[in-house]
Amino acid sequence: MQEFIDGFIIHLATERGLSVNYQLLVRRFLEAFASWFQMRHQSDRPADVTTDHVAGFLAQRKKDGIAASSARIELIAVKIFFRWLAARRHIVADPADPILPPRQEKRLPHSLNEAEAQQLVESVTGTDPLARRDRAILELFYASGVRLSELADARLENISLEEGWIRVTGKGSKTRLSPVGKSARKAITAWLKHGRPELVAPKTQSHIFISRNGTRLTTARIQQIVKERAELCGIDPARVHPHLLRHSFATHLLNNGADLRVIQEMLGHADISTTQIYTHVDQARLKDVHRRFHPRG
Repeated sequence: MQEFIDGFIIHLATERGLSVNYQLLVRRFLEAFASWFQMRHQSDRPADVTTDHVAGFLAQRKKDGIAASSARIELIAVKIFFRWLAARRHIVADPADPILPPRQEKRLPHSLNEAEAQQLVESVTGTDPLARRDRAILELFYASGVRLSELADARLENISLEEGWIRVTGKGSKTRLSPVGKSARKAITAWLKHGRPELVAPKTQSHIFISRNGTRLTTARIQQIVKERAELCGIDPARVHPHLLRHSFATHLLNNGADLRVIQEMLGHADISTTQIYTHVDQARLKDVHRRFHPRG
């Protein structure tokens, strides 16, 4: 089997053009399967592998404690390997074909509660340029649900504070209009009038948020700012990051009655199923309230 694995990895590299990291990952999975199969069934011939053997390997991996997401990746590697062997007539059929991938685990996104979100945003009260900037960043994250990269790339020509929207470019180079609420508009206006002009330098471009040197803020620096401000207001910085504010934005909208399709549009999700994760968050909240407050909960 090792000879066939070597040939398959060459195929991934030369014909499929896949990355070295992916090649190494697939090789590791396939060699683990080959080692398990030889030890359990005293064979190293791909033609001897049956559907039950592949299922047995995955069952053993589950007993070893790997996550369902990792098991899915391993199964895909085994499937494409045997599919390649079958296409070249080294085996009659792909033994892994009938096996369905493990069910994807749904991880509920964490979010701040409404009081924590308000505490974080309103904790920045200074009037120096950096304080005005940081307040505007936090307000925009929470008001609009924009992604970190979208906020970092946001430019002056793409925001209308009078009409209350900002145009951002998200995944897949898709642009959308995100709302900018009155609190965020107020903070951004203060930053643009009384903060940003003091930091502008000859090399400054039209990015809304800039550093003390007048350059565009990097995503890493924005993350750092969010954590620093969380720590200063007494919220554990280990659990606070820009994407948490995006989750909080969506969760609080849903909790207060917003339509899921509208939230999908605001977040820039191409598929409603991506947005539906927030319905699970809301259901979890309702169950918790019922458990705590119902006499027979």
